[in-house]
Amino acid sequence: MPRRSNNADKEKISLSIDGVASVDKALGVLCLFTPLKPELTLAQIATDTGLYKSTALRMLASLENAGLVIKKMDGKYILGRSIAVLHSAYQENASLENIAMPILKTLMESTQESAAFHVRQGDKRLCLFRVDSNQALRDHIKTGDLLPLDKGAGGKVLLAFEGANGKIFSKIREEMLLAISGDRVKEMAGISAPVFNNQGLLGVITLTMPAYRLLDKQKKMVRDSAKKLTELLGGTFK
Repeated sequence: MPRRSNNADKEKISLSIDGVASVDKALGVLCLFTPLKPELTLAQIATDTGLYKSTALRMLASLENAGLVIKKMDGKYILGRSIAVLHSAYQENASLENIAMPILKTLMESTQESAAFHVRQGDKRLCLFRVDSNQALRDHIKTGDLLPLDKGAGGKVLLAFEGANGKIFSKIREEMLLAISGDRVKEMAGISAPVFNNQGLLGVITLTMPAYRLLDKQKKMVRDSAKKLTELLGGTFK
């Protein structure tokens, strides 16, 4: 029977209630690596996690397969190239938030309606950033919510600039904007415009409000906000 580390009577990794135990354990192994401990041996990992060495070894094999750790010639483990990719993505998102949020806040304050930034995620769109209206009657989409691509102004604008065919999509590309009412929720309206970076379409800025508060002047505000964010991100707003 495999032996546990001498310093561990039980596993020292906190397992989430709704998570997958093996994933929690693997992430627990990753969290052992710090600037002060950039290299770890199998024995150290087993001791610090309380895992059997055989279990820790399996975790490390999976992490190595994903490029998250690398086993050196001396047998010690270090973080792998995939960590750098994840860190780069994190920095990109943090940088985007610092640029996008002030624009969304200004748009909300000038219109008194909720402003959001959506990106595609799989076959849906993700509300990545959002500034809520202070008005009592508004939609209640939250940051992190997933919405359909085929419903609502934001989804249709994303599809349009991904090359979707059809009269409505051609009009969106021509006007760089879509204002629509009652498409996703009967009582709600939305105005959306595309945002680009130097590599192409990044996402959309969307302003939402009850249908009766949809105003023509809001369209220019949304378009101007999308244009400003595009320019700050090094893109071209045609």
